[in-house]
Amino acid sequence: MDWLYLVGRDGDTLLWWQMGIRAVIVFFYLVLLARLGGVRAFGKGTPLDIVLAFLLGSCLSRAVTGNAPLVPTLLAAAVLVGLHALLARLAVYWEPIGYLCKGRPVQLIGGGRLLDRNLRRSGVTQRDLREHLRYELHTEDLSQVDEAYLERGGQVSFIKREGPHGAGTA
Repeated sequence: MDWLYLVGRDGDTLLWWQMGIRAVIVFFYLVLLARLGGVRAFGKGTPLDIVLAFLLGSCLSRAVTGNAPLVPTLLAAAVLVGLHALLARLAVYWEPIGYLCKGRPVQLIGGGRLLDRNLRRSGVTQRDLREHLRYELHTEDLSQVDEAYLERGGQVSFIKREGPHGAGTA
């Protein structure tokens, strides 16, 4: 049986079951790429990871619907995952690539004081900080925080204040 009969040639002549077969192929191929690219590639929310997710989704959806040829599209997806892996590795050894691809943390609270300029630049409000405090430290009391950072993946991390206002370290 001709494999092109199973997966179809293009979107105009693609039958429903051929699109289904393409979807299964693309699904398992993407699982394989995720394993080869490392769990880290799909588990974080850095700009590099978000770009990869959008590009892979766009690229591979065209393969499923037949708007792009199957095999070249699968190869293009592999190139994208390889480029992501290369940039992620380079970011470990060369800081400018890390800043470009992953960003850098932004300090939101320093010495127990809100850093208003950094909050505004990051689009984070006091209400946002209190929400993160409820999740992380189970309090809304900003006076318990010595430092807070908006991390590269979008999470907010806190360092508790020592002494009479805080309860120790986080």
